[in-house]
Amino acid sequence: MRGELCVGSASVLSLVALLLLIFMHVGQINTSTVLEAYLWLTCLSYGNGLSAAIGDPVAGLYTSNASAPLEEHLGLRQIYKFGLYSHCAFVNTSGGICSNHSTANRFEPFTVITADMLTNYSSLTTALVTNVTIIDSPYLGEFTNGAYYLILIGTVCAALTLFTGLLKHTFLFLLSTAFAVIGSLTLLIGATIWTVIIKKTESINDFIVGPSTSPAPLGIIVTTGNALFLLWAAFACLIVSILPYMISCCTYRG
Repeated sequence: MRGELCVGSASVLSLVALLLLIFMHVGQINTSTVLEAYLWLTCLSYGNGLSAAIGDPVAGLYTSNASAPLEEHLGLRQIYKFGLYSHCAFVNTSGGICSNHSTANRFEPFTVITADMLTNYSSLTTALVTNVTIIDSPYLGEFTNGAYYLILIGTVCAALTLFTGLLKHTFLFLLSTAFAVIGSLTLLIGATIWTVIIKKTESINDFIVGPSTSPAPLGIIVTTGNALFLLWAAFACLIVSILPYMISCCTYRG
């Protein structure tokens, strides 16, 4: 009886992990919006920050055209969402457009937003924003590119963990345990990379511009998206499934 209970609990845990990962992936390949983004970049107040920095009013920084092509210097959007496969930009809470979907999409937010700004504002922004992680596109791109493959491996391992465990054979329970261990490890590393990246890019939230007599916030705000929480939850479910799968190897008799 103990074996049946272990098999059942392990299967439920690996199924939940797989469903969370599937939802995370599918939520990021929607054709209109990144539903489950890893990171939100809000630029609503950047116009005020830029105006404070240069001492002059800022006009024409943003575009109101929700369908304007991205990264062609046609105007900054108010909200950006970044995921594993693409990024989306919005002129309000609902009107926006997404970039082309690509495997292992590189997370390079500063490159993205400056490529949307008119050329003169792009140059000003590049000169103004210094010594923060968000401007280091090669660093961010390389690490998130690697994290994608780790998350993909973890997703495949979660699926193999579930399917091999359903066949109810002692040797296959051993395979399920191995897949759960590998999947947990890769998801842990991938989730850790994204967590560190997000925390480092959040340093832009405290960036101050303008003269010392009247400092002002830059107005670019980074917040964590739902996808990271789904990833950590999937990791938690998969790693907890390891123990019942291991017990099943020794106690189940099919």
